[in-house]
Amino acid sequence: MLSQDRELQLKEFENNLGYRFDNIQLLDTALTHSSYANERPGSSQHNERLEFLGDSVLGLVISEYLYTNFPELTEGNLAKIKALVVSEACLAKAARRIGLGQRMLLGKGEEHTGGRDRDSILADAFESVIAAIFLDGGLDEARKFVLKNLSQFIDDALNGKGIRDYKTDLQEVLQKKSDKAIEYRIVGDSGPDHQKIFIAQVYHGDKLLGEGVGRSKKEAEQHAAQKALEDMKNKEV
Repeated sequence: MLSQDRELQLKEFENNLGYRFDNIQLLDTALTHSSYANERPGSSQHNERLEFLGDSVLGLVISEYLYTNFPELTEGNLAKIKALVVSEACLAKAARRIGLGQRMLLGKGEEHTGGRDRDSILADAFESVIAAIFLDGGLDEARKFVLKNLSQFIDDALNGKGIRDYKTDLQEVLQKKSDKAIEYRIVGDSGPDHQKIFIAQVYHGDKLLGEGVGRSKKEAEQHAAQKALEDMKNKEV
């Protein structure tokens, strides 16, 4: 059961979302970080399962929108634009615009180290909210929420603006040279749960091309791809 204060907070936050929940508990779970739940064993769910579902719903909505509205785009361009729009950085920006971080439940350690404004936490929570809306109101409502909040990023990507997606850039470069598989591996991590740093490596076939670090696995993979591209460019000079 939600406390009266928490339920009031969530009802106010619904105004930012533009959606009213039948089951407000779904929204509460979407905004509950694992660090908060871990400090209260057995007393609270957290948003990791919702994040898993929301990632798929988000991908479907953006893919469908791009495919339907831009028939002139090639498969490669569709993939590149989608990757930009659903990137951690864009999702975090969208989360900040609706004040999502202020409504999250975080553990004490995460709270004290700036987790409320950390890209990885905000992006994951944004995906969790998408899943909560999907489960509560169906795909049409989830689609409305996604397009309302991400349409500007779609326009920016179509106009060549936005955050660079190094993984897609690297894939395009390598596919011109060979059909060997590109693989990203998380090879290590360090630090406590609320300040974890991940190490990623990118391989082309059996060859290691680059290594990167980040506060999320996605960020580490992007940095590994960036390093690979920089090394390839330097070898050409």
